[in-house]
Order: sequence, then structure tokens, then C-alpha cells
Amino acid sequence: MRLEGKVAIVTGAAGGIGYATAKRFLEEGAVVAICDIDAERVRVAEKELSALGKVRGFAVDILNDEQIENMVKAVVAEFGTIDILINNAGITMDAQMYKMNEDQFDQVLDINVKGTYRVSKAVLPIMMEKHYGKIVNASSISGLTGNFGQTNYAASKAAIMGLTRSMGRELGKWGINVNAVAPGFIRTRMTDQIPPDVMKQKIDKIPVKRPGQPEEIANVYLFLASDEASFVNGAIIVADGGMH
Repeated sequence: MRLEGKVAIVTGAAGGIGYATAKRFLEEGAVVAICDIDAERVRVAEKELSALGKVRGFAVDILNDEQIENMVKAVVAEFGTIDILINNAGITMDAQMYKMNEDQFDQVLDINVKGTYRVSKAVLPIMMEKHYGKIVNASSISGLTGNFGQTNYAASKAAIMGLTRSMGRELGKWGINVNAVAPGFIRTRMTDQIPPDVMKQKIDKIPVKRPGQPEEIANVYLFLASDEASFVNGAIIVADGGMH
């Protein structure tokens, strides 16, 4: 029960890594607010996860400040505080750069980077007031290595690394730890759309010879969200099976 008594917000939690993280946090004793842009998927996730503990679902566009503020206010009103923020929400819109249009570039940067900034900014007053907080951002191995057809995504995930390190420097004096996780190739609904031949090529490049599972990334999030990681700040934890 490493998160007993803690209140967490997990963005992008209606599926994949976010859902696995919410589930893991509930198993460890946390109260969890899950948010995602898809209201129906949030409703289903909330219903499924409620068997494990206290969970509340919110349909939130992380580029909409009013929706973010309403969620934060609702969580504090019901549970008293916010201890943990997992900025997991993100999108891909892949295309080779010479084919990519500006809208594809802007949407990925806006959601992945500005969304992280906006939700973090909304919870900071609460964490700063009590001199305690854990913020974990979702980066990617693509931010370190680049990835074919993902100039927008790789740029956004590299930006998350810089954002995380800077936040860690600024917020450490307030008792707030800010870190990031950089997953490699993880088996999710997003990666299940990859053609089998491309899937095989990707797996062949991973020393452990398999994709990661969402639960394995959730475990890294759990460590960084717990007090076991009290002296870890501004770090980027790579979880890619040795691929990079």
C-alpha cells in the first residue's frame, strides 16, 4: 500500500498505460481521478476500476483550461487535496516530415507538451501550499533517438524531457518531485494498429525480444509517485527493454 492516503490524477487514463497506472495506484491504496477526452471510455473505465477503490472519472480536454480547473476543484472538494499528477495523455499523428502538414505538427505539440504544462500549472498551487507533490510526465524513447515518421511526436517528447528537468529545478524547494518516464515500444491499442511486418522489425531491435506491457510502465510511474523516490528529481527513467 505504497500510496495509501494519497490522491492522484492520471490523464489519458481511459486505456493503455494510463488505465494500467490508475489500476496499479488503486491497488496501492490511492484515491484516483482518471481523465480522458472520450467521455464514454471514461465512464466505462470508471465503472471497471471502481471495484478496486475510490475512483472518479472526468471527461477533460487537456487544452481547455476551464475543464482542467473544474476537474481540479472537484477532486479537491471531494478528496481534500492532490498529491500526485501523472501527465500521461498524448497523441500521435505520424507522417514523414515532407508529407506532414502544419496541423499535424501543431496538434501533437499542443496536446503532448502544452497539455502537460496546463494540467501541471493547475495543480501546482495545491502542491506548493503543502510543500508536497509528485508530478510524473510521459516522455518517450523517441525523444532521445528520434523515430521515422514521427518528427512531431519525437519533438514533443524531447520537449517533455526539458520541461521535466526545468520543473524539477524550480519546484524541488517546494517539496515537489518532477520526473519523466520514457517508454520504448509498448503494446497498446495505438501500437496494435502497426502492420505485422513492421511490428516484427521493431521487436527484433529490442534486446529482450518483446514489446513492453502497459503494466510495466505503470510500475515505473508507481515508483516515481511513491515516497520511495523522494530523492529522485528531474530524472528521465528509460523503460525500453534496452532498445536505445
